This record gives sequence, C-alpha cells and structure tokens, in this order.
Amino acid sequence: MRFFFADSQDLVDPAYDFTRETHDVFRLRQRDDRYPHEVLAEAPYDGLLISKSIVDGVGGASGRYTLGQKLRLRRLGARRFFRLRDDEPERIETMGDCGAFSYARQEVPPYSVDDVLGFYEDCGFDYGVSIDHVILGFDRDGRADPEMLREWQSRQQLTIELAAEFLDRHRTQRARVKPLGAAQGWSPESYAESVRQLREIGYERIAIGGMVPLKTPAIISVLRAVDEVRSGAQLHLLGVTRVEHVATFASFGVTSFDSTSPLRQAFMDDDDNYYWWGKNFVAVRVPPSEANSRLRLKVRAGQLDHDRVLDFERTALRSIRRFAADEIGLQEVLDAVHRYSELIGERKDRTSAYAETLSERPWTKCDCTVCMRVGVEVIIFRGAERNRRRGFHNLHVFSKRLALHGVGGAALLLEGKVS
Repeated sequence: MRFFFADSQDLVDPAYDFTRETHDVFRLRQRDDRYPHEVLAEAPYDGLLISKSIVDGVGGASGRYTLGQKLRLRRLGARRFFRLRDDEPERIETMGDCGAFSYARQEVPPYSVDDVLGFYEDCGFDYGVSIDHVILGFDRDGRADPEMLREWQSRQQLTIELAAEFLDRHRTQRARVKPLGAAQGWSPESYAESVRQLREIGYERIAIGGMVPLKTPAIISVLRAVDEVRSGAQLHLLGVTRVEHVATFASFGVTSFDSTSPLRQAFMDDDDNYYWWGKNFVAVRVPPSEANSRLRLKVRAGQLDHDRVLDFERTALRSIRRFAADEIGLQEVLDAVHRYSELIGERKDRTSAYAETLSERPWTKCDCTVCMRVGVEVIIFRGAERNRRRGFHNLHVFSKRLALHGVGGAALLLEGKVS
C-alpha cells in the first residue's frame, strides 16, 4: 500500500531559533526551508500528491503557491522543485490531481482537459488523475431526493466524459504521465458503474474520489461493489486514510491512497495532536500573544495589561522547558500554563490532558529527527514552525503504523483516533 502525502507547501526552517522565535535574516523560503522527506531520516511517504487547485487557485482565489513558485514548478518539474532524489532506495513518486473539493460548489470544473494535462506534463508527474466533479452526498438505501439524484447523475456523467477526453488527449499527445481515471458516485452501485465505464474507456488505474466524508463501513461497501467490476484495475483512494483497514482495502484492489491528516491533526485536531503508539497526545497550547488580534484589542481597550500578558506567556514557555530539563515539577508547569490560558480567555481547561502529555514525555521516547533535534518544543502548540514539525513527527509515526498494518502487525497497535 503506497501512501501519497498531499502537498500544501508545508515546510519548516531548519535554522529557526525557538528561544528568540526568529528566522535568519537571509532566509529564502524555497531555498532554505525543508520538506518532511528532507527533515526526517527516512521519507515518511511513498509519493507526493500535488493538486492544481493548490498551485493555481480556483475562481480568482490564489493558491498556496506564489507566482514565482508556480513558474519554478513548471520550469524545473516536480522532482527538482521538491528536491526528490532518484538515487534513493525507495523512489518518491509524484501524482497530480485537480483538487475537486475546492470547486465542488461550482456548476462545472474550472479547468479544461488540455490545461490539466499540460500542467501534469510540465511538472513531470509520474501519475495524473482525470478531471472530476465531486458528488456531495451518499445514498446507500436509494432514498435520495429526485432533484438531488439528477444533480449527482449529471456530475457523474460529466466526470466520465472528462475522463474519456483526458485519455483521448493523453494518447494523441503521447503524454508521459500515467493516467488515472477519476470515479465518482453516491452509492456502492453507482461507484461500481463509474468504474465499469472507466474500464471500458481503457483505464487500468482508477482514482476513487468523493469518499472523504464517509464512514469506514460505507467505504468498504463501495470497494466491495467496485471489486466485482474493476477487472484487475489498480485503485487509488483520494483523501481517505484508515490505516487500521489497509489490509481490507488492499483485498479489494486498493494499491495507494493520499492524505494530509497526520500533518493537519498536529494543529487542527482538538485532542490528537501528537501521534504515538497506543495513544495520541494533546499538544500544550501556548499561543503567541502578539499574533492574537482579539487579545490585542483587549490590551488597547485597557482590559488587559500588555506587560502582564507577556510575562505570563514567557513564564509558561520557560516552565515547559524547565520541566523537560527536570528543573521543576509537573504541578508548577501546569499552574504556569493554566494561568496564561485563563488570562487570554481560553475557554477549555485542558489541564488534565496536559498533565498526561507532560508526565508521559513521549518526545523523549521518539527516534524521529524532529523530536531528537527540538525536544519538548515539538509538543508546544504554537506557531507554524513548531506545529508543522509536530506534523512531520506524525507523518513519521503514521508511516510506521502503516508498515506494521501492512505486514499483519495490527495486533501490535492500539490506535488513537486517526481519521
């Protein structure tokens, strides 16, 4: 089972000063910052997925790439842009797609087949997914509103037509990228019909989209139906991560999937910020006061004293570091963090969760490059440099979990909530 990490330009600065919280004045982000596969000793994924919507944006909105980065990606190609080496034992592959969820509310996809195929070829991706129009619904029991059903059927038919056009252009232009046909549906039967038509068109690789919101039983029901008609086609799951079910997915022909969940949970999840074996941990929140607009308004209004806020904030950070160095006890650091949280108006009291994280000291037990280099900083929920590093750590643990599940090691793992 191959894992593709969906890129959103998540890099870290290797020279970042955690004490002063500053970057080098001569830092150039694209040149100096590092991707997960450059930071960690072992690449935590088998491939990178790059969405056109992330690069170019949709509907007038800019993507995550600057103009210079867009031009450099097309000029250099994905391998040089992401600094992927070809002499490594396991070659990191690249895949392109359109990022259908970003334009799901539009009547039709905003890209033409020629635009998308040109993007794939310019970037030199190994794989490219045909244009799809995501179906925002699932109706396993056949109870959908007739008007909604017509909308779903229209989107599915458009996705099939675009896939046929994509493969025709691919053949005519003798494109190098390996094509995947995108399948959309709203039920096990409709997904199976989509896959059947894609096989008739000539696709040997099929990417199944639109299943991100589905629960695992629904996903398995779709794969079971698809397995009856895929005729040996290899399946890729777009945006679906269920590490504990990879063996089941593989039995239905799934050979790869993509996700950003391990990284995003580092700073988007309420509880599972730091992955570990047997359980996941909450990161200790010490948000930067200077970046909090609500807090700045309170200071300007005289409701909070600026110097007092800074003192509480610095004390909280210093206490966490002193605790990690065995200079103070658990209660003292918990009190310092709680005082700062109360002062800035944090609504949820996470003291007991913080006590568990700090007393367990998981960062001292981890052999990933991030934890070994930055220590307790990885467990502090504060700013992109710490939060992304924690996401890199999560990718490291996730890849190990995936490998164990892939060789029948599920009994060794008691998963936390990995979505």
